[in-house]
Amino acid sequence: MNRRDLLRLATGAGAASLLAACAGPGGSSSSDSAKSDDTLSFAHWRAEDKEVFEKIIAGYTAAKVRQDISPSNDYQSTALQKLRGGSVGDAFTAFRGAQFLDIAKAGVWADLTGQALVQKYEPALITAGAQDGKQLGVPYQLVFNTPLANTDLISKAGFGEAPKDWDGFLSLLDKLKSQGVTPFAWPGGDAANAGQLLNVMVVNNAPTDDALGKIETGENKVTDDWFLTVLKQYQQLVPYFQTGATGTSSDAALALFAQGKAGLLGTGSFQVAGVRKLGATFGIDLLAPITTTADKAKYEGVFNATFILGVNAKSGKQDAARAWIEHLSDPEVAGVYANGTSQHVTVKGVEYTNADLKALAPWLTKKTALAPRFQFSNLDVRGAVENATVQVAGGKSPEEAAEAAQKVIDQNK
Repeated sequence: MNRRDLLRLATGAGAASLLAACAGPGGSSSSDSAKSDDTLSFAHWRAEDKEVFEKIIAGYTAAKVRQDISPSNDYQSTALQKLRGGSVGDAFTAFRGAQFLDIAKAGVWADLTGQALVQKYEPALITAGAQDGKQLGVPYQLVFNTPLANTDLISKAGFGEAPKDWDGFLSLLDKLKSQGVTPFAWPGGDAANAGQLLNVMVVNNAPTDDALGKIETGENKVTDDWFLTVLKQYQQLVPYFQTGATGTSSDAALALFAQGKAGLLGTGSFQVAGVRKLGATFGIDLLAPITTTADKAKYEGVFNATFILGVNAKSGKQDAARAWIEHLSDPEVAGVYANGTSQHVTVKGVEYTNADLKALAPWLTKKTALAPRFQFSNLDVRGAVENATVQVAGGKSPEEAAEAAQKVIDQNK
């Protein structure tokens, strides 16, 4: 399936596109249902989706469902331990990459291969939930890990279309700064979201599409020229970030953007709903920094398929959990989720009515790369790489930050 096929899928079903998973404020259990033997636990990290899931749960009669929600950082570090016990997460979600692989190694995914529910998804979009020929989970969300843009401010800056090269991008930031707004809001103090920007900073600089993954294997190093170029470009962005960017939380950066005080938000489409909840009415698009000259740019942005739905093999309620996942996989139900959360899904035949999904439809046909940030299977290595960008934003030289990161990477081989 190519990107044009995806546009046909979206517009043919209703309208079209958006987003997906990643951070968000934390939360505990989001339902008032008391924990009991007949209640199904659904574990995830999307606290901002709580109300929409409650709406879906209210219409589900096959079982009682309780949402068990953790902040994304906590979920990434503690979910496996909780899932192994079987009392939390009869049905659950996982991030693409390291977390999915760790859960697979622990034998916690119940095999969904051959299940009817798998046929409800676009095959090309659920490969992140497969391993060794088995479909262990189904990625539910299609995310664009590409900065959000306030199109009102972009237009006011005199840009009718996105810059096609690095110099043009810096020129845009200069024009935004001259308007008295923060050109680029970046949550450098939030590990889960600070690294989202790395996706678009890498894809056109990297020598190969799997270059980040090769840092983990030792074939590449963060001290290589191509990655030093990435870090030097982060250094160039520092004057355009908000004051104290390396200590800024995701919520604070989101609020700055939602208030119309920043031209760009360096996270991704998964935060559109959060922007709207804060009352923003301006137009929203995606705008990726093209880090090369126009003739050398391979990609216009980045996408990801994540929020992988699965059944806990350690649970005593696997049949009920599978039925819940199948319910979420129904096109009508998936449409409630997509339109209610401003997130595109991977389920076939969904009708999109959300105005932001429609506005972002063109991104389904743009040439976008699968988010390279999730190539890492070792989260310590990923953390070291991403921390190098934060260190540069905090004032370290690219060379110094790269050397420090490489030492951590070498210790984790």
